[in-house]
Amino acid sequence: MPEKPSRPGSAHSTVTVRTSPGDRLKALVRFGPLVLPAALGRGGVSSFKREGDGCTPRAVMAVLGGFRRGGMLEPGRCGLALSRTGTSDGWCDAPAHAAYNRQVRLPFPASHETLTRTDALYDFGFVLDWNISSRRRARGSAIFLHLARPGYRPTEGCIALSRRDMLRLMPFLRRGTTVRVV
Repeated sequence: MPEKPSRPGSAHSTVTVRTSPGDRLKALVRFGPLVLPAALGRGGVSSFKREGDGCTPRAVMAVLGGFRRGGMLEPGRCGLALSRTGTSDGWCDAPAHAAYNRQVRLPFPASHETLTRTDALYDFGFVLDWNISSRRRARGSAIFLHLARPGYRPTEGCIALSRRDMLRLMPFLRRGTTVRVV
């Protein structure tokens, strides 16, 4: 019997991400009746995610929180409050640093990603629990659900949706919503 979609606010909401037939760098994201195209990491999907490999982890990851570019209006409907990011917000991707796979304040001495970008990829994003709750060096960092590049070009390991589709999915995303990459 097919799994019934969870209602918004349900503690057991699951977003399923499956590789697209014919293109291992793209995916179909399903939540209930919604089926949305997405981009995956440049390395495809892997059960053995490592820092810098460009792979999207094959995993079940909870949504831990969300963010939006400072100055962007909060969408009218979103399942959780989005924190504002500014030019001093980054994410550490240096495996040897104590702040590995954590949000950091910029300037930051170790390798990091800037959360305020010149493109629109991080206008809205959701932090997925990959290597955060149980952190291990070099297992990968900064795995987000964020906005896609034109043509769904590959990410560095994240899952990326078009702005229109992200806005359709956002009302259903809550802290603890499960994102299952299969």
